[in-house]
Amino acid sequence: MSTIHLERQANAYLRKLSLEISNRCVGRTGNLEATDFFASTAASFGFNIKTPAFDCIDWSNDGAHLSVDGGTFEALVSPYSLGCTLNAPLVVVTTFEELEHAQAANKILLVRGELAKEQLMPKDFPFYNPEEHKRIVRLLETKNPVAIIAATTKDVEVAGAVYPFPLIEDGDFDIPSVYMTEDEGYKLADFTGQEITLEIRANRRPAVGNNVYARKGAMQQPRVVIFAHIDAKDGTPGAIDNASGVIVLLLLAELMADYTGTPGIELVALNGEDYYSAPGEKQYLADNAGKFSEIILGINIDGAGYFQGKTAYSLYDCPLDIVSSIKEVFSPRIDMIEGEPWYQSDHSLFIMNKVPALAITSEKFTEILTHIAHTSKDTPEIINTSRLVNTALALRELLQRLDQQME
Repeated sequence: MSTIHLERQANAYLRKLSLEISNRCVGRTGNLEATDFFASTAASFGFNIKTPAFDCIDWSNDGAHLSVDGGTFEALVSPYSLGCTLNAPLVVVTTFEELEHAQAANKILLVRGELAKEQLMPKDFPFYNPEEHKRIVRLLETKNPVAIIAATTKDVEVAGAVYPFPLIEDGDFDIPSVYMTEDEGYKLADFTGQEITLEIRANRRPAVGNNVYARKGAMQQPRVVIFAHIDAKDGTPGAIDNASGVIVLLLLAELMADYTGTPGIELVALNGEDYYSAPGEKQYLADNAGKFSEIILGINIDGAGYFQGKTAYSLYDCPLDIVSSIKEVFSPRIDMIEGEPWYQSDHSLFIMNKVPALAITSEKFTEILTHIAHTSKDTPEIINTSRLVNTALALRELLQRLDQQME
C-alpha cells in the first residue's frame, strides 16, 4: 500500500471530519455523523464494530444581553447554561472568604479575581475534581444567586487557548451564567448594588451519543487498545483536537485489514473528552470493569500531525520489553521524538487502571494548547497529513512486533 494512497485517504478523512461535518460536539447531529462515519469506514476494513450509546445534552444559545444604567457589557453564554431574563442587584466577590459572607440570594453575582482564576471542574466529572472546586460550586449553589457573571483571563491547562474562558461549563449546574473578560468585569464591578438586566437565550435538550469500538484479531485477552477522541469543542473544526487522531485510527484500520494475529486490536473512537461530563470515557470504564488486566498496551492519540515540529511520544509504566519494542520502532524515524509526559487526555484511563500506556501527540503540544486548542483556529491548514500517515505506519510496525513476540 503506497504512502500516496494513504495521504489521499488522510486528506479525505480530514475534509470529512473537519469541514463536511460541521460540528462534532457531543449531542449534535455532526457528532453522530462522525461516529457513523468512523464505524462504517472501520467496518469496510473488516473490523467488528460495536457502538454503545449514552445519554447526553444538546445545547444551543443565541447570545446574551447584559446592561446597567443605560450601558451594555459584552458577555458570552457559559456552555450548557440555562436561559433567563432577569433584573436584580449586583453583588461582587473576588475570594472564597468574600463568597462565604456574601448576601447573594435573589441577586446577580459577579465572580472575579482569585475566585475566577481557573475553570471550575463540572460536578459530574469523574477523573479530576479538586476539593477547592467542589467547595466553590457547593457554596455558589448554597448562596442561590439568580445568575452568575464570571470575569476571567486564560486557563490553558483546562480551557485551552480560549479567552476569556467560561468559569462554569456544566450541564448539571442549574444557575444561569455568563462570562466576560477581566477588564469588562473590572468595569462592571463599579455598579455593585445597582440593578442590572441580564438575558440569556439558551436551551438544553436531551440527546444521544455513542462510542465506537472496532475490533480485529483475537477477541479474548490479551489485546492492544488504541484511543482517539472523536468529539470536538462547540465552535471549532477540531482538526488537531482531535480529527487527526481519528484519522490515524482509520489509516491504521486499513493497514491492518488482513490482521489475524494475537494480540487482538481494539480501535476506539472515544466520545466526550471535550464534553463536560466525559460520557464516552465513563462508558468505556464501565464496559471494561475488571477487564483492564487484559490490555497489554493502551495507546492514545491526541493532538498529532501539527505542521510544525515532530510527532512526540511518551511512555507510562511500560514493562521493559514493550519499552524496547516502542523505541526500536519509533527512534529510527526522523519525524518522531520522545517527549515529556503529559496527562490531559484519555491515556489517563489506562494509567489510572495500571495499564502500560503510550501517548502520541505533537512536539509543539504546549503551543497548540496555548494558542489553538478549543478555538476557531483549529483548522485543517495546521495539519501535516504525511505525519499522520507516518504515525499509522509506525503503529502498524509496533503491532506486528508485539504479535511476533507473542507467537
